[in-house]
Order: sequence, then structure tokens, then C-alpha cells
Amino acid sequence: MEHVRPLPGYLIQRYHGWKATTFSENKFWYRRLADEGQRPRAMVISCCDSRVHVTSIFGADQGEFFIHRNIANLVPPFTDDGDHHGTSAAVEYAVSALKVAHVIVLGHSNCGGVQGCYDMCSGNAPDLEQKSSFIGRWMDILRPGFENLSSGDDTARRGELEKAAVKISLENLMTFPFVAEAVREERLSLHGLWTDIGEGGLWALDPTVGKFVSL
Repeated sequence: MEHVRPLPGYLIQRYHGWKATTFSENKFWYRRLADEGQRPRAMVISCCDSRVHVTSIFGADQGEFFIHRNIANLVPPFTDDGDHHGTSAAVEYAVSALKVAHVIVLGHSNCGGVQGCYDMCSGNAPDLEQKSSFIGRWMDILRPGFENLSSGDDTARRGELEKAAVKISLENLMTFPFVAEAVREERLSLHGLWTDIGEGGLWALDPTVGKFVSL
């Protein structure tokens, strides 16, 4: 495999530092996780953005969250076409195999994926309209959110679209039969969150009014 290269040295050094400190101090906990398997109470669907650090936001330890990350924290509608569906597979595993009690969709400020969708739908990103664009076709999931944006400046509309990504994902989750069944039987609850990276704020979707409120 000539295209594969050795791991960068700084990552190797960081690994040895972690092994000598964090792991060494908690090795019995890690061994328990390995032997007993994972039993997370919640699944978190968040963005790939490196600035979104789910475990830090909630002060979570290993084994607490089943985390799936993708561009713009989107969940596609259910389809049984027999193709490859990474996000759908993660949802199925979390709900049907791990039997999590909560699924949380976490959006965030200054999302590059949402910006791409905004530009594409505004006609300013023709490259994303190409069938060959994986990002563009993925962001098609969010097109209905763009079409329903209220009037205002671009900054406000992009923020609104970031929250729409959370709402659309929650709606799409309910198109999965096993999710809808678990929700009806009160074995599963769905939650929508949005975080402001620069301010450290966290907003939760209030289902009674359909808006995000600060926590």
C-alpha cells in the first residue's frame, strides 16, 4: 500500500502521553468497557467540524455517548434501496442494537456544510450542483430548509438554516420505522440542540413552540 504513510510524529507522542497518564490512571475502567461492551444512554448526531467537541460540552466519559458525525449533522429520510447508508446504519445500530434512550441532533454556529448549502441554493456554488459532488448531494437534504427561510440578512438566514438542519434531521428520524415505534412506545426520546462555538452557548429545541431556547 504505497499510498499509506507513517503516522505523524506529534500524534505518536500524544498517544504515548495519553497511555502513560489518562489510560494508566483509569486502566481498570477501560478494561471493564472492553470486557462488558458499550452501554451508552444516548446517541449524538453531530457535525464533522473539528470545533464541535461533544464529550467536552457534556463532560462525558468514554462509553457514555454513541457518537455519529457527518457533514452538517444531517439525517437523511428512511429508504430501503439496499445501497450504502452510513448515517442510517448508525441510527439503526444505536436504536435497535444498543437500545439508547435518547437521540440528540446537535447543530452548531458557523457550519461550513450549511454555508455550502446556502451558497448552492443561492446559485453561488455551481460546483456543488454537479452530480459528482458528494457534499452537494448530501446537502440536498437541507434544501427544504433553505426554501422556507424567512427574510433578513445573510448572517441571520444562515443561522436559521443551521437550526433548520436540526429540525429536518429530527423529522427524518421519524421516517425510520424502528425509530417511530420506539418513540411511540416511549422507549426513545428525540432532542434537538444548537451550540454557539464562540460563546459556548447551548440552545434546545422547544417542541411546544418549535423554536430554540437558551439553556
